[in-house]
Amino acid sequence: MTDVTKHGEDTDRTDEWDALRRRHMSSDRPASSAGGVHHLALLCSDVERTIAFYQDILEFPLTDLFENRDYQGSTHFFFDIGNGNLLAFFDFPGLDLGPYAEVLGSMHHLAISVDPEKHEYLRGKLEAAGIRITFDYNTSIYFDGPDGERLELIADSLGEMYGSTIL
Repeated sequence: MTDVTKHGEDTDRTDEWDALRRRHMSSDRPASSAGGVHHLALLCSDVERTIAFYQDILEFPLTDLFENRDYQGSTHFFFDIGNGNLLAFFDFPGLDLGPYAEVLGSMHHLAISVDPEKHEYLRGKLEAAGIRITFDYNTSIYFDGPDGERLELIADSLGEMYGSTIL
């Protein structure tokens, strides 16, 4: 039998996190200067496949599609992900873009809030479509989108996480 150590298992950063909270968080937090996320833009390799995944499986309605103003022949298209937020995609035909990679400054995952009933319903649709759930914890399921983008459906309300208020 081999001894398997979980990554970070021997690390305790509790004191560091407490110090960061004391230094940077306040009970009289000012209002944000931002009005919200207008859209998050991701890259895709296949417009049709991306629409089929996000609209047909996840049921995020396609709201618009047009040529990208910065790159002739590139498609810019948007999905409604609720609460006035949009998820956008570009394709860049002719560019040799590599597969998804987790690098500093890149996106780790996109977490999208859904109500608990919709969470279970969408889990069923993902499984029926052969989409593998890569991580399942509490009210969250993680899975990959058509180009390897890491996604999370979380059955917590906006501003909450695993029963705690974060906003």
